[in-house]
Amino acid sequence: MTKKTSKSTTEEFDYKSIKTFEDACKKTGVKPTEPEIKAVHSEPVKAMIAYYKLVIIFLAINNGWKPDWSDLNQWKYYPWFYVLSSGFGFVVSCCRYANSFAIVGSRLCTDTSDKALYIAEQFKDLYKEYLLYSE
Repeated sequence: MTKKTSKSTTEEFDYKSIKTFEDACKKTGVKPTEPEIKAVHSEPVKAMIAYYKLVIIFLAINNGWKPDWSDLNQWKYYPWFYVLSSGFGFVVSCCRYANSFAIVGSRLCTDTSDKALYIAEQFKDLYKEYLLYSE
């Protein structure tokens, strides 16, 4: 089976130029501020803010590409992490295209494994805040 990738619908750019949340905001035209979250218990707020930032980062790095969840032949890549006693670590970039279960937010995927690997390494701390309880 041959892996398929989708081409961005917009002009190609170097996704590795997105090194910070602020870079992603500049690329997407979003004001680089954290969203104001009210009426929510304080514990999940950090995770919600981290998720928001990750969505903006994925939008910037995907450069116009959006997953088509009705297309079972379109490959979608996302980082996969394991939490070990020695800490939080990135393990592999996974791809799902034909399964119907969800293990990652549908917005947090890319069209290439390289992009998923880059995001996992570059934004590991944001993923920690999103996926784990933190003090």
